[in-house]
Amino acid sequence: MKILTDYPIVILANGETPTHELPLRLLRDAEHLICCDGAIDKLAALHLQPSVVIGDFDSISAENRARYRSLLVEDKDVEICDLHKAIRYAIQHYEGAIAIVGATGLREDHALSNISLLMTYAPQREMVMVTNYGVFYPACQTITLPSQPGQQVSIFSFTPETKLTFHNLRYPVSRRSFHHFWEGALNEALGEEFTVEFEKGEVLVFVEMREER
Repeated sequence: MKILTDYPIVILANGETPTHELPLRLLRDAEHLICCDGAIDKLAALHLQPSVVIGDFDSISAENRARYRSLLVEDKDVEICDLHKAIRYAIQHYEGAIAIVGATGLREDHALSNISLLMTYAPQREMVMVTNYGVFYPACQTITLPSQPGQQVSIFSFTPETKLTFHNLRYPVSRRSFHHFWEGALNEALGEEFTVEFEKGEVLVFVEMREER
């Protein structure tokens, strides 16, 4: 798993505006910065220039449509949302890991839909979702992540047959199957890293945001 400064592709979605230093730094340092059309006002307010702006352009102002006309990638696919379109575009056009910011907050149904996209694309490309409050890591195999003692961790299993083992968490389990999302929520890191061990299935790990060391 890459450290959170090594994501050359960053996608800005139209959820809660990034305010924490980590998502802001990811946006500033991006090699390829993809902006969903409704989020372009947020990006402009941060004085950042996108590589492309993608979407159906039903929520972009006429002013920004003209300002960024050379960067617009129109996708009229009504079956998927703008973030889905942005991820698909990133995989088709760029190499490297993907960080998604601004994808949660505001409407809860949008947030749930956006988070679920991590599990859709995790087998194809390494990616994370960074909010103002934490980081979502999708995993298709055993994953070890950096942490700080006391940092809150939640583990969500998407396949009930998956046997999970936790290492270096306050509430350990050994080869346990979870049938509900709440079963793996609200754990706590004991040291500078922890491991979620499993052999098959799909797991989403959320790590609480802490002040950077």
